[in-house]
Amino acid sequence: MNRRWWLLAGALMVAALVPMLLGGSGLLERLRSFPPGLLVLMLGMIVVGWYLNALRLRLLVGRRRLGQHRAVGIVIATEFAICATPGGAGGPLTMMALLLRHGVPPAKGTATYAVEQLTDLLFFACALVGVLIYAVTHSLNTYIASLLGVSAALLIGLMVLLALLGRFHRQVFLLNGWLIGRLGVKGARQRSWAKKALSFRNALLECFRLPLSVLLSVFVLTTLHWLLRYSVLYLTLLGLGKSLAWAWTFIVQMLALTAGQLSLLPGGAGSAELASAALLAPFVGKSTAAAAILIWRFVTYYFYLIAGAPLFLHLAGRPLFDRLARARNV
Repeated sequence: MNRRWWLLAGALMVAALVPMLLGGSGLLERLRSFPPGLLVLMLGMIVVGWYLNALRLRLLVGRRRLGQHRAVGIVIATEFAICATPGGAGGPLTMMALLLRHGVPPAKGTATYAVEQLTDLLFFACALVGVLIYAVTHSLNTYIASLLGVSAALLIGLMVLLALLGRFHRQVFLLNGWLIGRLGVKGARQRSWAKKALSFRNALLECFRLPLSVLLSVFVLTTLHWLLRYSVLYLTLLGLGKSLAWAWTFIVQMLALTAGQLSLLPGGAGSAELASAALLAPFVGKSTAAAAILIWRFVTYYFYLIAGAPLFLHLAGRPLFDRLARARNV
C-alpha cells in the first residue's frame, strides 16, 4: 500500500477514533439502543437525495441525453470522488469525464457542475438567513454566535466575489492572458487555455439561459436534497432519545462540515467529527454526542464511500481513480 492509501486510511481511522474516545464506555450501549429501522430510513433518505440530484443533472444537460438510472450512477460516483479527495477536488473531474461518455462536451460538463454548486450556495444563503433569525430569537453563546458570523461573512464574501467575476469576466480574462504571457507561457498554450475558458463561459451562459421553470425546478430539487441530508442528525438524536431543535442541528452540521472543508482532508475526516463533538457534547452529553456523530457520519460520509466506490470503478474505471488518488499528493 503506497503513501496515498495510508493517508486515506489514516484519515478514516482518526475520524472513527474521535467519537470512540469521546463516548467512552457508554458509547456501545448508546449504539445498541439505536432503532435499526430509523437507520434504514436515513439511508433511504440519502438514496432519495441521489435521485433528486440525478433529476437536477438531467434538467441541466437534457433529459433525452441522459437516462435516470445512468444519471443516478454519475451522481453517486461524483459524490464518492468528492468524499475521497481533499476539498472535493475530484468531483468536477469525475462528472466531466462521465458526462463526456454521453456526448456532453467537457465545457458543458464543467459548467453543469458549476451551476449545481451555485444552486447549493444559493440554498445555503437562504438557509443561513433562517439560521440567523433563529440565532437572534434564541439565546446562543458568544462562541456559536461568532462562528455563525464568520460563516455568514465567508458566504456573503464568496457570493459577492462570484457576482463581480461574472460582471467583469472579460477584464479577468484579459488580466489572466497578460499574466500568463508575462510568465513565459507559449502562444499556442495561451490560445488553448483561452479557448477552454471561453467554451466554459459559453456553456455556463447556456445553462443560465434555460427556461425559468427549469431553473426553479433545479433549485427546488436542490432544496429538497439538502433538507433531507440535513435532517439526518436531527433524526439520529431522536433515535438516541434526545431532542434538539432542527435549526440547531442544522447549525451543527453546517459549521462542522465547513470546518471539514477548510481542513482539506478527504471528506473533512477528523475535523468534522471534532467540530461536531465540540458543538453537541455540551447539550446532549459526551456518550450521546459520540454515538450521534458515528451514526451521522456513517450515513452522510462512509455510506457515500461504500456505495460509491464500486460504481465509480464501474463507470469511470481504474485510470481515473488512480488519477484522482495521485492528485491528493500534489
